[in-house]
Formats: sequence, C-alpha cells, structure tokens
Amino acid sequence: MSRNILPEPPAELKQLSDSLSERIRAEIGLEGMIPFSRYMEIALYEPGLGYYSAGLHKLGESGDFITAPELGSLFAACIARQVAEVAGSFGNYDIVEIGAGSGRLAADLLRELGPDRPPGRYRILERSADLRKVQRELIADTAPDYLDRVEWLDRPPESAWQGVLIANEVLDALAVDRFRMGEHGPELLCVAEQEGKFGWTSRSAEDSLKQAISHLESATGIEFRTGYRSEINLAMRPWLDSVTCKMTCGLALFIDYGYPRREYYLPERSDGTLMCHYRHQAHDDVFFWPGLQDITAWVDFTALAEAADACRLEVEGYTSQAMFLLGCGLDRLLIELSGDDPGERLDLNSQVRQLTLPGMMGERFKVMGLGRGLDAECSGFSLQDLRHQL
Repeated sequence: MSRNILPEPPAELKQLSDSLSERIRAEIGLEGMIPFSRYMEIALYEPGLGYYSAGLHKLGESGDFITAPELGSLFAACIARQVAEVAGSFGNYDIVEIGAGSGRLAADLLRELGPDRPPGRYRILERSADLRKVQRELIADTAPDYLDRVEWLDRPPESAWQGVLIANEVLDALAVDRFRMGEHGPELLCVAEQEGKFGWTSRSAEDSLKQAISHLESATGIEFRTGYRSEINLAMRPWLDSVTCKMTCGLALFIDYGYPRREYYLPERSDGTLMCHYRHQAHDDVFFWPGLQDITAWVDFTALAEAADACRLEVEGYTSQAMFLLGCGLDRLLIELSGDDPGERLDLNSQVRQLTLPGMMGERFKVMGLGRGLDAECSGFSLQDLRHQL
C-alpha cells in the first residue's frame, strides 16, 4: 500500500514523529547507518517517543489494530480454563503477562479465575508508563476486587515463581534483523538517511548472522537466491531465557501470527514478512511517520522451539488459535454464555467467527505452550498437534 493513500496524522503527532526521527538521525550520524533491528527498537520503544512508549491510543476500533482480547470476553474465558487446569497442580500460583496492551485480558482473566482459583499475583511486564496507566484504570474499573493482586514490573521477575506466563502478540513486536542475499554473500540490511528521508542500505553480514542464515538453509533444505530478503531474530534465545529463567514450574503461552520455519522461508516469500499497522490499514512502509505506526514481523515458531530447548523448556504443544480455543472449550462456553438477548448472541457469534475462521485469526495465529516441570494436562493442545511441522 502506498503511503500516499494512508491517512495523514494530525500536526501534534507529526511533531512527535519528527522528534523521534531526530533521535534516529542522531544515531545514524555516528556511523552512517544503523541495523534495521536498532531502527525497529527505537521506533517502537524509545522512551516517550516510540510507538509503544508514547501516549497514543493504539488498540481497538479507534486505534491501529484490534487484538483478540479486545473483541470480547470469550478469548479470556478460554485462556482462563487453560490457566486453571495448569494451576490445579499448584498451591499458590502467579500469572505473568508480557505487554498487556489495554489491560483487557488481565481484567477478564482476573474476573474469570477470581471466584474459584485466583492467582496470588497478576504481574504485568510493561515498558510503557502510558500503557500502565491505561491498564490500571481499566482493571480498577472492570475488576476492582482484584486490583490489589496486580503489580507492574520494569523487568522480568528476579525471584523464583510458578504459574503461567502469557504473551499475546508480543513476539511479533520484538526487533528483528533484516538480511538480503547479495552477489557475494549475506548482507545485513540497514537504515540510512537519503535526501532527508530514511531508506535502505546494506553492509556485509557479520559472522553470527552468516552462521544463522547457513543454519536456516541447512535446516529447511532451501538455498536462498541472490536478492532474497527476510528477517531473523538473533535475540530470541536470550529474550526467552530472560522472561522464563525464574519460572521454576509452569506453562508459558505464546500467541501470535507466524509460521514454522519451512513456511517462513519459502522461496516465494522473497521479501520477508515485515508489516506495519496504521489506522487499521496494513502496509509495508516501515519509514512512514516513525513512532506513529506499529512495525511487526511474523514469528518463526521453529526458532521459538529451538530457543525453548536451549532454555530447558519443553514444547508442550503447538497448534492454531482456533483449535487451541476449541480445546479449551470454546464451543461449550458459547452455549453457557448465550442468553435470550439476540444482540448478545450476535456479539458472541461474531467473536467466535473472528477468533476461529481461517480468513481471520483462526489459522493465521498460532499458539505454542512451553513448560517447565509441568505435571498437568494442556487441553488447549488436545485437538490438534502441529509440532511435527516445526
């Protein structure tokens, strides 16, 4: 999609983007270019200016995209059943949610679990002060009885804990390196300033990137042709270790759009998976008003499984979002929650369609469960097992 047909931001947001752009230019000026991973990190997370750090309304109908928890309560009700099933093997347990968005999932989970099996603590790992404020207000308004159980973290838990970690649409927003196969070998794609605008440039890949690309080719049996471009997350293993190393026993749930490696790096997917979201429009211009749009890359779930193995975690299951929610009892929940109100039934049916249909979230989104010391069933993975695709 051309930037010419994207909605123009208001003046005050342009100023915010201009300030972030100056920050990027200053860093580019040190060496003439920066890796795309660094550009993505600044564009999304620079304090006070990045997309997830500045005071922008990003979620819901008036934002840039809608996540599953924002559709209604069914998503959280299913997740709650999986949490309760795992928590049944514990005494006290915690929930750690990474990047809680508006706080909707946290509030709905606390209400669903609260009457019978509430977590001792609901801990939210959130970088953005603006989003923390939004989350606190929403939980206080919709789940006030459980607000005292919620705490916000600046960094992953530093003491031992057991329970469930939840990361819904988090992995896609981790900064990735972008590479291109040049005539003389792999190149690292970088960002430079060209005539006052940001644009692509490249430099020879370092050994670590060359080795990672060689591993991709040998693992998939695909030889990348000259001109092939894609993404790779070289920090997946240390990131996963940082968020799970203190989980002594429990389940980590990752829900995101992505592919197993052989699909991710298909020859025909020769320009990678980078995608931007701005006012509910998806496009591929990563340089469009930095800081005012989301930048994502689809997840290589094989890389997540490899990282899990290195972090002493077991892959408990890998399946589509649709089959995970059905495994958690979505069909039964729909019957239980459907009342006599036609409008309510219509809303519930709409949620089911968006969560499960292949053309919506049902197949594009995958769920992977990583366990440590887990002695419990995971019903969400009982209906479909896609681990053989990894």
